[in-house]
Order: sequence, then structure tokens, then C-alpha cells
Amino acid sequence: MAVLLSTLATEIVIPVAAVIGIVFSLVQWFIVSRVKVTPERHAPPAGPNSKKNGFNDYLIEEEEGLNDQNVVAKCAEIQNAISEGATSFLFTEYQYVGVFMVVFAILIFLFLGSVERFSTKSQPCTYDAQRTCKPALATAIFSTVAFVLGGVTSILSGFLGMKIATYANARTTLEARKGVGKAFIVAFRSGAVMGFLLAANGLLVLFITINVFKVYYGDDWEGLFESITGYGLGGSAMALFGRVGGGIYTKAADVGADLVGKVERNIPEDDPRNPAVIADNVGDNVGDIAGMGSDLFGSYAESSCAALVVASISSFGINHEFTSMLYPLLISSMGILICLITTLFATDFFEIKAVKEIEPALKKQLIISTVLMTVGIAIISWIALPSSFTIYNFGVQKVVKNWQLFLCVSVGLWAGLIIGFVTEYYTSNAYSPVQDVADSCRTGAATNVIFGLALGYKSVIIPIFAIAVSIFVSFSFAAMYGIAVAALGMLSTIATGLAIDAYGPISDNAGGIAEMAGMSHRIRERTDALDAAGNTTAAIGKGFAIGSAALVSLALFGAFVSRAAISTVDVLTPKVFIGLIVGAMLPYWFSAMTMKSVGSAALKMVEEVRRQFNTIPGLMEGTAKPDYATCVKISTDASIKEMIPPGALVILTPLIVGTLFGVETLSGVLAGSLVSGVQVAISASNTGGAWDNAKKYIEAGASEHARTLGPKGSDPHKAAVIGDTIGDPLKDTSGPSLNILIKLMAVESLVFAPFFATHGGLLFKIF
Repeated sequence: MAVLLSTLATEIVIPVAAVIGIVFSLVQWFIVSRVKVTPERHAPPAGPNSKKNGFNDYLIEEEEGLNDQNVVAKCAEIQNAISEGATSFLFTEYQYVGVFMVVFAILIFLFLGSVERFSTKSQPCTYDAQRTCKPALATAIFSTVAFVLGGVTSILSGFLGMKIATYANARTTLEARKGVGKAFIVAFRSGAVMGFLLAANGLLVLFITINVFKVYYGDDWEGLFESITGYGLGGSAMALFGRVGGGIYTKAADVGADLVGKVERNIPEDDPRNPAVIADNVGDNVGDIAGMGSDLFGSYAESSCAALVVASISSFGINHEFTSMLYPLLISSMGILICLITTLFATDFFEIKAVKEIEPALKKQLIISTVLMTVGIAIISWIALPSSFTIYNFGVQKVVKNWQLFLCVSVGLWAGLIIGFVTEYYTSNAYSPVQDVADSCRTGAATNVIFGLALGYKSVIIPIFAIAVSIFVSFSFAAMYGIAVAALGMLSTIATGLAIDAYGPISDNAGGIAEMAGMSHRIRERTDALDAAGNTTAAIGKGFAIGSAALVSLALFGAFVSRAAISTVDVLTPKVFIGLIVGAMLPYWFSAMTMKSVGSAALKMVEEVRRQFNTIPGLMEGTAKPDYATCVKISTDASIKEMIPPGALVILTPLIVGTLFGVETLSGVLAGSLVSGVQVAISASNTGGAWDNAKKYIEAGASEHARTLGPKGSDPHKAAVIGDTIGDPLKDTSGPSLNILIKLMAVESLVFAPFFATHGGLLFKIF
């Protein structure tokens, strides 16, 4: 049966969906920008909207007789300080990353060009020796270009996200004066700006790149899509530095601020007297927003690349069926449109009138987008795929039906939802696991740490089963292509996932600004409620990122094994087994580096904060201003210096193993790092999230049980703060960075596979 969607329609649908996503994000940004951060009074608007969200449009300050203009000016001043700190850090980071990008681009060109000794002659195709394909030199050049494009798009995604977040945080604080519903909508719309910009940019750049490369490659689709894998490598390489650098920055500041401020000096979180408080707020943006943005962009780019590589050597590529070939991009296009409809449910169709409605509203976003996307996948599978086709499966072509591919994508999508909800159950203080951790604080910090670690280990069980089921189903139906599209299914609602994820740090910053601007207790309660919901949703976002990374790296692993012409990976051969055991060790080595980096950077921060409290007269009394800039500089310098060793470990491992030990040992390393990395990442993220929300549970004192543990400053609260401080680097530095480790090593191995297959295994050749 012929495909219903024509090639021309495909060429129109994909860029149009991307442009709609970009326009929608700009509309959201425009609506957020209408909240003014300049101290001028506006008469409350008359008419039907004046009672929106169940609140009159008067301000709490006016009711309490506080000076409104001073508050607005103070918020604007703090927002500027945070924005400047974040921008200067990212510019410093990108200078280092830019140098790396140039060096690595040259390496890609030299390694891949040397496969055929920089020959410009056409060569027999890898999978069909009867046909001739473009020279290896072309793959080297185009892979290098794709790598740079992926890197630049990743950097841009992170930077734009950070800009939006720093633009929105004070606006969220100011809207909280009118009611929790107003503040929620500003924070969520701002998150949506980032989500849609990133999803649409990633799709548009990939689509344009494919069409431009196609001009040269013509009928050689195998070579075309092999060179496109550089795009995924560029995206992930930049994400690694963004995640590790941003994670070290944010946690050095956070740990320093908490240890001296809350534990030693007994002052509230985000108190303006604390010198590390601006650095802490900057860190939320560079780690959780810029880092997360680059990370999920990397996953999206890699899962698309893995699917395209396998499809290019299947019937889609052999028969030049353009629409079916771009099935992964059509899924992403549908995802943007579905997420657009879903976002309207949070911002326009329903109103939030009370604090308890915030978390359910965010959870509904996940459920609505998943249900609608299932229908969307069915439509795309029906119009873009022939009823029967073949998929390359380790040397043979496997016959697959279009409904089987629909199930592959759907199983990934629903596995993502399950992982999201399990993560929420283990990290939200609305459920018993976190409440048990909070309760364990009665007997001190040690029991809190024990309970938190146990919770993290236990929280791995269901996500791993969900990933295992999706791997089994998708591989049974459509081999490695099935796994690649299952990963895409999990990431198809990336715009909504990122909107929910970015909402968290924006709300966190809003609470910090409220505290620093001296706003009333009632406003701080509202921003705290937004932040607590954001903490849980951030954990859900990390769960998605880790789950999709597992599927993505497995799909890339499959593509690597095919490309390196390995018929079977036999665990019992010494070559493979040594790789397996070393690969399983790498996540621990990487975590050790990142944790120690946070520890040593936090040490410098603690010393500086103590020094300022001890030497600046009037600081504790609030009559003198702290030196925020020095703390920002400490975090910046430490994170830039400390991000290089873990980055080098991840990037050099595949190059060294592939060159010295060959493709079999490298396949063992990839399998080992995938299996252990996923477990460590999930447990680290959830342990940290649970400790954080246990502390917030005690601080909020919303239930009778919580009030028996509080108030702030009590012994159980101090124990909870210590747990939260230990958990910070776990949930925001090591855990989230690990999913980039497993993806990046796999995509790098795939890009360099031709070189390793030809020249690799030097040691085994000598002995």
C-alpha cells in the first residue's frame, strides 16, 4: 500500500509545525512581558477579567499598607543581578566550550577522513557492496558540519532558556501579590517559552540539515544519515558541559548558602543578608534551566539520529521512501502541536484558585499530552508508513507492519508517563515515602540519610521494569529501530515536559526574590507552594531525561554494532567482558568526580560566606550589604575548572578504548555504562529530591504530622537541612549528568565507528 502523505506534504508539514512552535513560544513570551517590572501604578482593569483566578486585582501590599513602588524597584534590581550573573557565567563557559568544539570538530574530520586515507574516490557501500557510495572524506566533512550545528543549537537552547527564566522570575513574584493562580500562570507560560523554542529549533535545524546534505548525497541515503549522527554528538557534547558546569555552580552556591545561613546563623533561606544568595539563584538558572535544556535537546537529537541511521539501511532508505524515512521527525512535529493544545489547558481553559490545585494541574499536563499524543502517533503511523515494510536487524531485513511501529512509539510514550509518576510518588511530600524520610529526622541527620538512601535505591525498581518492558516490546516488533522510536515516543511531548521542568527553577527564584525584597509572609507562602510543586515536577523531568537516555543509548548502541560490522556481542569473550566491567565502573568514577567538585567548590563558598559574616560590621543586623559578586565569582571559577576532568573522562573513553582495544571491547564498555549508569542516575536524582521535599514538608507545617517536626530551626528541621545539603549535588549534578554520560559515549562511538572498525584494536593487533 502506498503512503498517504506525499513527499511534498512532508516537506511542508515538518517546518510548518516547527514554525508554529516558535510563534507560540513568542506569543507566550509577549504575554509574560506585559507584567511590568517598573515601579508605576496601574488602575485595576475593569471588566470580566478583574476577578480572574478568584482574586480581585488589588495587591496584598496595598491592603497591608506597604510601599508598592519600593517593592517593585527592589524586585527589578534583584532580577537584574541574577540575570547578569547567569549571563556572565554562560559566556565564560561557552568560551571554553567553543575551544573544545573547534578541537573536537578537527578530530572528527581527521579520524573519519583517515578511514580511506582522505581519498575522494567513491567506495562500495557498507551494507551493499554491489552499489557505490560517496567517499569517506565526504562523511568526515559532513559529520563535522553536523557536529558544529548540533553544538550551536544546544548552546542556543540552553542560553535562550536561561534568558527566559531570568526574565520571568521577578514577574512571577510580582504576580504572586495578586494571587497564587496569577503567579502560576506567569511561571508556567515562561516554562512553555523554553519548551517550545527548544523542541521547534531542534526539529527545524535537523530538517534543514537533512535537506541541505541531500543536495550533495543524492541517492546515497546511507552516507547522508550516517553523517547526520554528528548532529546528535554535537548536542550531547555541549549538554555535558552545560549540565556538569551548571550543576557544580548551582550546588556550590546552594550548599554554601545553606550550611552557613540556615544551620550556623539560623537565618531563613534566600535571606538578603546571606552573601551566597544571588549565586544560589543564578545557579538555579544555569544548572536546572540551561543544563536541562541542552540535555533534553541532546536526547531528542540522538534518538532522531539513531532512528534515521537504522531506517536508511532498511526498506525506507533502500527504496527511497522520503515520507517514511522522516517518520521520526513527523512524530516530533505532531508532538509540538499536541503540546500546544495541552499548554492551553493549564493557561487558558482552567483556572487555579488555591495552592492545592498547583500540583494536580501540572500532573494533568503530563496525562493530557500523553493521551492526545497516542492518538497523534496513530494518525502519523497511518498516513506516513506503508502497511508493511522491512527494518534492518543485524544483517537481515525483518518484516514489520505499521501498527507494530505505532505500538513501539506508544510503549515509549507511556513508559515515560509511568516513570514520571513513580518519580513523583517517591519525591513529592504528599506521599508516604518522603513523609517517612521527614519523620526519620526526629532522631537526627544520620537516620535521615539512611532513610533517604534506601528510598533512592527502592525508587529504581519500577522505572527499570518500565524501561525493560518497552525495550522488549519495541525490539520484538521492530528491532533496534523500534527502540529508537520508543525513545522518540518518550521525548515526543518534550515541549510540555520542559515547560513543567523550567517552571520549577522559575518558581524557586520567585520565592528567593520575594524573601530578598522583603515582601510579606503571605506572598512567601504562595511562592513556597509554587516552588514545592516545582521541586516534584523537576524530579519528574529528570526521570524522563534518564528513561529516554536509556532507550536512546541502547538504540545508538544497536546502530554502532551494525555500523562496526559486529555480528554478535558475546559477553563470555574476554575482550567484551573486560569492557563490560570497566563500563559499569565509569558512572561511579564520574559521580565521584562531580560530587567531589561540588564539595571542594562548596568549601570555598562556606569560607567566603563565614568571612563576610565575621568581618562586615552590621551584616547580621541588616544595616550593611554583603558582597554578592565575590560569591558569584567563586562559583563561576570553581565550576569552569572542575567541569573539565569529568568531561574529559566521558569524551576520551570511547576514543581510547576503540583505538587501542577495538570495537568488541568498546561494545562491552557501552553496555556496562548503560546498565549501571541508569540505576545510579535514578537513585541519585530521587534520593536528592526526597531529601529536599522532606525539608520543605517540615518547613511548610501544612499537616499535624509536619507541625510535630517543626518549626524552622528545630532539631528535626536542622537534620532535614543536612540531608537536603547532601542531596543537592546528587539530584542536580551527578544524577542528571549521568544520563549524558551514557548517551554521549554511545553517539560518539557511532560517529567514530568507521574509524574503529578500520584501524581500531591496536593493542590486540600488536600482541
